[in-house]
Amino acid sequence: MAHRELARLGRWLGVVLAGVLLLGAIAACQPISAPPPGVTRLTLWHGVNPPPNRDVLQGLVDRFNAEHPDIQVEPLYIGQGDQQMPKILAAVVGNASPDMLWYPASLTGQLVDLGALRSLDEWLETSPLGDQIDPALFESMRFNGQTWSIPFATNNLGLFYRPSLLEAAGISPPLETWEELRQAARQLTRDLDGDGRVDQHGILLSLGKSEWVVFTWLPFMWSAGGEFAPNLAAPTVGPQDVNLLNPGAIAGLQLWQNLVEDGSAVLSQPERGYELDSFLAGKVAMQLTGPWTLGQLQDLDVDYAVMPIPQAQQPATAVGGENLFFFKTTPERERAAWTFAEYVLSEAFQTEWALGTGYLPVNLRSRQSDAYQAFVADQPALKVFLEQSQFGRSRPLFPGYSRISENLGRAIEATVLRQSSAEAALQTAQQRIDLIFGRAQTASPAAAESDRGA
Repeated sequence: MAHRELARLGRWLGVVLAGVLLLGAIAACQPISAPPPGVTRLTLWHGVNPPPNRDVLQGLVDRFNAEHPDIQVEPLYIGQGDQQMPKILAAVVGNASPDMLWYPASLTGQLVDLGALRSLDEWLETSPLGDQIDPALFESMRFNGQTWSIPFATNNLGLFYRPSLLEAAGISPPLETWEELRQAARQLTRDLDGDGRVDQHGILLSLGKSEWVVFTWLPFMWSAGGEFAPNLAAPTVGPQDVNLLNPGAIAGLQLWQNLVEDGSAVLSQPERGYELDSFLAGKVAMQLTGPWTLGQLQDLDVDYAVMPIPQAQQPATAVGGENLFFFKTTPERERAAWTFAEYVLSEAFQTEWALGTGYLPVNLRSRQSDAYQAFVADQPALKVFLEQSQFGRSRPLFPGYSRISENLGRAIEATVLRQSSAEAALQTAQQRIDLIFGRAQTASPAAAESDRGA
């Protein structure tokens, strides 16, 4: 055990040291005056973006503070995901954690491993709000049999398309299967001015190794029946159990390579697959993205609609959004933080947050409220994301997921750049993961079949 702990500390040391100076800068920005007697002051670190969404958050926090004069919450923007990690880890190691953290659920295992979080099971058992949370989101809340966070807001991926371009190509949405997607992408790839060069591609695929690329690709693995590991919800499952070389992953990656080889997919600029410029300009007819783009689209004179991601064996989408974590502090501050948690999960908060940002409410009553239903009626695309929430899947929460994602991203990039076959790229990624986590090398399905035949 001592050797494993030492290795774990070694892996974190570089990140933590890089964050120490940043942590000092954050601490300097926090209030230095003691709160008035009887007032509990809480800090909430977050990376809410774009800036207008931060204004929505600040307004909601101001309302909580006004309604709870004995609890004062201060939201502090600490940058985007890659900027936050050094600060978060330095704060935990330096015993200077915030009271609450807004961050994707994939950080859960690492924070639990550090002993930084307070379990929420006892609170959820006594709170009526537990029954109002979308059941599909509990996967993002639980790790090793315990609840470690609550969903702050949620979203998922769909396939946006330009209706006018599909109509011009004689295509009637929705596209239901991978084969229909591939055929439609071919039909939508066109030389519009007759100069021998493609002016319009069927679909844009993300290029790069980042979590965004992995996030947009995962629905294809899940739809083909693939999993990161058998029985992913088991208490003992971890990165050492991951098998990227599964038939679903191979099939999903092969589809992306097929779209590229057909000439019907164009790749984004490296690590910028979330940008909509080509979609808005009509240079691509379809693009994977989520409801957070609706605010941008509705203000433009551009036709758009959304359909569920076409499926292989079963419907699937990737759940996005952020969760709210609660750090171990003092009993008084933890009770105050749980009071804020109830506010965040409430119908009123979730409705206003959704109306102001485009996120989907995590509270089922909020989704059914008159205000939100009127919003959905004005934004029909939201119906797709709400209806497919039941098929949403969360990324693994165990420690080491970032290393899994990094190597999976490299495999996706190598495949769409046609530097490797789908199976060979996943084999290489699996070998790297086996080395990182000290597991015997994994044979490819083809090699395993050959061994059985021998």
